[in-house]
Amino acid sequence: MNKKTNVLVFPCGAESALEIHIALKDVMNIRLVGASGKEDHGRMVYENYYGNFPNIVEPNFIQELNNLIEKESIDIILPTHDTILVYLAKHAGEINTKIAVPGLEQAEICRSKKRIYELFKKFDFCPTVFPTLSDIKEYPVYAKLNEGQGSKGAFIVKNEKQLLDLPDLDNYVVTEFLPGEELTIDCFTDRHGNLQFVGPRIRKRVHDGVCVNSTTVPATDEIKNIGKIVSDKIGIRGAWYFQLKKDVNGKYKLLEASCKVSGNMNVFRGLGVNFPMLMIYDYLDYDVEVFSNDYVLEMDRALYSRYSPKFEYNTIYIDFDDTITKEEKVNANVMQFLYHQKAKNRTIKLITKHQKDIYKTLEDLAIHKGIFDQIIHLKMDDEKYKYITEKEKVIFVDNAYGERAKIKKTLNIPVFDVDALGTLIDWKE
Repeated sequence: MNKKTNVLVFPCGAESALEIHIALKDVMNIRLVGASGKEDHGRMVYENYYGNFPNIVEPNFIQELNNLIEKESIDIILPTHDTILVYLAKHAGEINTKIAVPGLEQAEICRSKKRIYELFKKFDFCPTVFPTLSDIKEYPVYAKLNEGQGSKGAFIVKNEKQLLDLPDLDNYVVTEFLPGEELTIDCFTDRHGNLQFVGPRIRKRVHDGVCVNSTTVPATDEIKNIGKIVSDKIGIRGAWYFQLKKDVNGKYKLLEASCKVSGNMNVFRGLGVNFPMLMIYDYLDYDVEVFSNDYVLEMDRALYSRYSPKFEYNTIYIDFDDTITKEEKVNANVMQFLYHQKAKNRTIKLITKHQKDIYKTLEDLAIHKGIFDQIIHLKMDDEKYKYITEKEKVIFVDNAYGERAKIKKTLNIPVFDVDALGTLIDWKE
């Protein structure tokens, strides 16, 4: 691809959409656009962001979508929610660009666990399904929403009363209880139907239906064979995943499948498999080949924060000792901040009472002096506030509380310690 490929991620605030952003934001030929039906976290990471977009149930949705496609010259849409995926597949003929979905039938099968189990009922990896309560001969069994995401709404059923108490039992699928190990298997099937990658990972810890700790494990012949059958039988294309769980005899049974990027595909991205990028190239009819590094990788994640400071600044004064350095070594987090500010064309002034030759120290630490627009080297008894000449749109960074307090009192400008620099980094593209 010689020109930029404009990719619309919709909705762009979900976990999978945030993974797509991380996976693609630094790919040189790809430009990301995010849209969501409500204000969400996508606005903190997508530079080209459209919030409060019409819901798919609104009559103007397709028209507004096509308007956005024209405005941003969208080449392909990556849906990140199963219901959205089904809707876009159903209306593909009315949408003026490509959609990364293998087809309506495939999308509907992956959306419904009932349809998946019906499709694979003759295979030994399909769990036993109980269509009616009278089919259940012993408990426990397992109940989950037919169109649910992750493990939300799913529970172990210990007696018939738990099912009878459900107000919407018809929306559930009841299967045999599977007590063994659970795996998610991230896969890639190319446009020719070749299953090129099968990557199992253990879901060690789940929070609110989302896996927050996962470790890669080898793909056994059993897992590969199931993956091949699922891929071929459904007719999947692109990035997709399925889940397996062992029964009482240690045999894997199919839980579900989904023909979209998952939020935890970042595990295999760490091994060199960029699923969103592969998916885009494949749907643009390029031949791709998947390869990965061969070692175990564990991923653990927690909530992280992104910030949007509501003030403007053009100039940064920053201290050196124990600010840019930590224990006489470079503080990589502060250097990230400085390079970010450099990319934003802000003026950076080093103001320091360093007791050695500052230029020699910079050279010894492999910090190029050119990152600073000015280097102000003071004597130990001098005052930094005397050398801050700007009256507005200026900030001061120093690890020392006394220095910050003095600057705040004399100049009344924003002051920051090292720990707060992350709040000044714009994590958008």
